[in-house]
Amino acid sequence: MTDMGTKLGTIIRSAFLIVMVFLMLAPIFAALPISFSSGSFMSYPLPGLSLQWYSKVMQPQPWMSALVNSLSVGLISAALATVLGTLAAFALRRGLPAGQSALIGLMLAPMIIPSVIYGVGVYYFFADWNLNSTFTGLVITHTVLGVPFVILPVYATLFSFDFTLVRAAYSLGATPFEAFRKVVFPCIAPGVYTGMIFAFVTSFDELVVTLFVAGPHQRTLPRQMMDGVRDSIDPSIMAASVLLITFSMILMTTILFLTRKAK
Repeated sequence: MTDMGTKLGTIIRSAFLIVMVFLMLAPIFAALPISFSSGSFMSYPLPGLSLQWYSKVMQPQPWMSALVNSLSVGLISAALATVLGTLAAFALRRGLPAGQSALIGLMLAPMIIPSVIYGVGVYYFFADWNLNSTFTGLVITHTVLGVPFVILPVYATLFSFDFTLVRAAYSLGATPFEAFRKVVFPCIAPGVYTGMIFAFVTSFDELVVTLFVAGPHQRTLPRQMMDGVRDSIDPSIMAASVLLITFSMILMTTILFLTRKAK
């Protein structure tokens, strides 16, 4: 009787998991057929198959320029967030005086505070520095958003690192920078790379804060997709969505590989 109950519970949990996965992935798979539609609007059944919307997405304006902006901001902000987040995680792991918990909470605040509140605050703060509607302001904003996503994996990776190796490197004449580059970084590299990817994805996907900070010349891909939904709903949005889904799957595969390597 116990074995039957255990098997029944396993079947119910598995069925529930399958249903939840289907509900989460069904909207994503719904975008795939529409992106190949030969019609002028998003509708089922498809009037025919065509690659015209992928061709439209590949045009320099507006999609490719928005993609270049997103990639530029994402790569620069991810690089800055990786450096700052790694240094912060290293300092936290080495141990700080009283108030460490409050400091950790403060560093993780950008990933907890609602985007609208953060966007309004950044807008008024940047107004005094003339950083609104500038590439620099957008990079700074996305860097701050990405730092917490670097701190968490790097901080977790540092728990498995033996700091006696650092002292051994010092005893052999290594400078602090050489000890970090040749001893610490190779051991925590999977966590650093994972944090960098998360920071890049956070920047690449950010929309709400970008609406407050970015100007017409900093139009990112999420903002272009929102404008497309508001102004002219055509299957080019679905084509762009399919390309983003493919890109996201590649990044998630990379993160899983790095996580397994870290373990």
